[in-house]
Amino acid sequence: MSRPGHTRDTRVVMLGALAGAFILLMLSAFTTVLGTGGPLGHSRSAVNAAYEANAGDCLNWSKDLSDAQKVDCGKQHKFEVSGLADLSATYPASAPFPDGTLWQKISQDHCAQTSLTYLSNKFDPFGKYSVGSLNPDEKRWVAGDRSIRCGLQVSAPSGALLPSFGSAKNVDQSDVFDPAVCLGVTPEGNVGDPVDCAQAHTFEIVGIVDLGNGEFPAPEKQEATMAEQCAKITAEYTGGADLRAKNLLVSWDTRKQESWAAGSHKANCKVGAVPADGKLVPWTGSVRNPNAPPITPSNPPQTTTVQQSEATGAPLHSESASSTAPPSSSGLQVPTLRPPTTTSSETP
Repeated sequence: MSRPGHTRDTRVVMLGALAGAFILLMLSAFTTVLGTGGPLGHSRSAVNAAYEANAGDCLNWSKDLSDAQKVDCGKQHKFEVSGLADLSATYPASAPFPDGTLWQKISQDHCAQTSLTYLSNKFDPFGKYSVGSLNPDEKRWVAGDRSIRCGLQVSAPSGALLPSFGSAKNVDQSDVFDPAVCLGVTPEGNVGDPVDCAQAHTFEIVGIVDLGNGEFPAPEKQEATMAEQCAKITAEYTGGADLRAKNLLVSWDTRKQESWAAGSHKANCKVGAVPADGKLVPWTGSVRNPNAPPITPSNPPQTTTVQQSEATGAPLHSESASSTAPPSSSGLQVPTLRPPTTTSSETP
């Protein structure tokens, strides 16, 4: 579709931080921390919440799992348990402690279907949730612990965790962000995690459109709806600023049929720089009208990733300064990306 004075730009494919790592379920494996008077100095009771959690329990922690606690799922949390898995049939007492690659396989083999069942098969493979597991650390493994806890978490483009609110069983899984959130840029020039808008970023979220209920809307219909609604939302958000003068343009996401079937009916409206040679161009600053009233989301905005002592997906050890798992080339334990997101836009 097009509007007078505008031509429809070609679609810009937003690749994540690991190009080519397209997996149906994004899996992130954590190794839990014993904390029995070790370097972190936490008591065993502080860790029991993670080891005792059952399906439907939500867990929160600060920088690592040594202080994990059960919380109401309506409150901020980082992990929602979808089920438990016993590995003893496959990994007997003599089995060595898994490295990062093997933990990835274990999570995929045991937690993908568990989490799908937990969600009554309503999982959006392009949505905000990823599937992960809480695993025993090496000391517990040697002692014979072969249980893992599968679960769901809200993930940023890199796979880093974002605060989650509400149970994944009954919230919209759409991969959307709050207005005024800016998405950074990776070294490869792809969409990154939320950052302060004063830093280099690819897009600034200006609003969210609910595409409604009913049957899946054809892509052409989604395009028309998003173009119309995002134009209005952007004009209000910016106070009518001339984006073309700043070499910026309005763009938006659309939803795939798999997402729609899972109940994901919302999509982002956003502003980004005009692409160059088909690639995203980083920019700085915000287009928000400085005189606009404050934005008050229902929950604290998902503007920053969860800070942890080690990168998301890497083993979290407190009893040893070293890990038996060799680091992956990405610095993460698993390939952490959703399939690519398609963004449409209109250029001047």
